[in-house]
Amino acid sequence: MSGVQNVTVAAGEGDQRLDRWLKRRFPQLTQGRIEKACRKGEIRVDGGRVKPATRVEAGQSVRVPPLPDEAPPPPPERPRISERDAEMIRAAVLYRDDHIIALNKPPGLATQGGSGQERHVDGLAEALRFGLEEKPRLVHRLDRDTSGILLLARTRESAKALTEAFRARDTRKIYWAAVAGVPHPRMGTIRFGLVKAPGHGKGGENEKMRCIHPDEVDRTPDAKRAVTDYAVLSALGQRVSWCALVPVTGRTHQLRAHMAEIGHPVVGDGKYGGSGQENLGDGWGAQLGGEISRKLHLHARSLTLTHPFTGGRLHLTAPLPEHMARTWAALEWHASDVPEDPFAEEE
Repeated sequence: MSGVQNVTVAAGEGDQRLDRWLKRRFPQLTQGRIEKACRKGEIRVDGGRVKPATRVEAGQSVRVPPLPDEAPPPPPERPRISERDAEMIRAAVLYRDDHIIALNKPPGLATQGGSGQERHVDGLAEALRFGLEEKPRLVHRLDRDTSGILLLARTRESAKALTEAFRARDTRKIYWAAVAGVPHPRMGTIRFGLVKAPGHGKGGENEKMRCIHPDEVDRTPDAKRAVTDYAVLSALGQRVSWCALVPVTGRTHQLRAHMAEIGHPVVGDGKYGGSGQENLGDGWGAQLGGEISRKLHLHARSLTLTHPFTGGRLHLTAPLPEHMARTWAALEWHASDVPEDPFAEEE
């Protein structure tokens, strides 16, 4: 049994939960022991009582009570990933340095696990260590059926910096979508709030967002304000158009719910495309028929951000997934015909 210790939080160990810091320093400590010691005041930070979730900072002194001389538990076994999945997720890497990995996430692959979700980016990130001890961390999400750029942080420090950049909106995300009809005006801003609709499936598979008029958001429980900029890049008559979308805020299903609310759901969106899926023009109906895929036509095309460590501006672009590339070819839409950022050009 050891005696009382006063341990200083080292540089690089700051801004993390106390319980996580303790487990890294003292692997024999269980979560239950930590919570009990905090309740009894046996664990203190700079002399003050704390909770397990208290965040510690570099230079602080942590009082650690006597610990049993137990051998640390064996490290947890890493999840097994098939060689096929490992090759798939590595092939999706668009950019990599010592701090960041950017993926072109395939459609149909969930970002995180959940009820019934056993195959997801967070789990497959085990194959993206590339020599580092820790697997990359997610710093934002994409819907399962949305493809495109997804960032992962390779260290805890870069995860903190990237999370703060997304929270401060110091990033520029542009999505490409094929939508039913042609929005009018051809460039605008959608400001409907969003709230979760009732009647979700037990696995969350029926989760859906309901749009709320901006004037009603503050009076609607749990509603959140949401803002989307859109611009029409090209159109085929009045039946379908190619739109650039910028989520000024980042709410669940925001782009899909907003486009449906103004009468122009994303092609292939069975959730927000209405009960009548046929699209005969002028909007509504999420299916075009013919050779056009029934998959969701929403793609995180580009992401621009300030690199958290070099300070340079990083611009990433993701090629369209196969089903959207086929649609673009069928409609004779070409990336070379449109500006990278139509909103910047307009300004």
